[in-house]
Amino acid sequence: MRDNKLQFNRSCHVLYSKACKKQIQSKIALHYPEAQREAVWERVQRQYVEFLSDWRTDLGGKKNFHNGAGGTYDCIAIMSYYAVCRDVVSFREIEEIEENLILPTFRKLSRFVDCNKPFFKRLMYWAFQNAEKQCAKWHDYEMHVAPYDKDKPIYYEFNACPAAEFAIKHGLTDIMPALCNVDFASMELLHARLVRKTTCVDGCRCDYTICGDKDPYLNDHPEYRDAAGYRRNR
Repeated sequence: MRDNKLQFNRSCHVLYSKACKKQIQSKIALHYPEAQREAVWERVQRQYVEFLSDWRTDLGGKKNFHNGAGGTYDCIAIMSYYAVCRDVVSFREIEEIEENLILPTFRKLSRFVDCNKPFFKRLMYWAFQNAEKQCAKWHDYEMHVAPYDKDKPIYYEFNACPAAEFAIKHGLTDIMPALCNVDFASMELLHARLVRKTTCVDGCRCDYTICGDKDPYLNDHPEYRDAAGYRRNR
């Protein structure tokens, strides 16, 4: 089905990104013969429309930067794919889709950004401050950034997450780790590390403690994968 034929309220919702569509279709091609692929993709499209039919309408549409590639609506598209194809899709495939959407930008930055250096650490903090201001416009991710301290890691947290809210509502929390783990991979490309102990799915917040990958702080917070598949820290 052509994307422009999908019936949902485009005054408040947005279509999944072209990059996300490409990623999902590439995964469909791994599991279904060519004659079935278009029909499977159409089922994913219809699931996406159904999911949006009773989804919150206050997330800002195209004006909200969180609704771009890899963001909230792409997460809903990925969950639509999972809902339709869960019998064949793997956890790692979901991780790969989100990584392929998010990480290209960070790979470009990795050529010159090193968060062990004070300049880039401060620049990253300013970026998070700006994101906090953007979130405040929509009250979507409810972001709170701690005051800057040059001698400590950067800290911020989300006290609400629409993607987590959506997954909880539709019983899809089992794949949220595959969507959240990309946060770790993105920081690694900037010579940084993320330390996280809880998320909005299984706690009251999603915490982000970020430092350079040479910071001694990391020695006290080793990383592990929990039973659900989340990358976490002690």
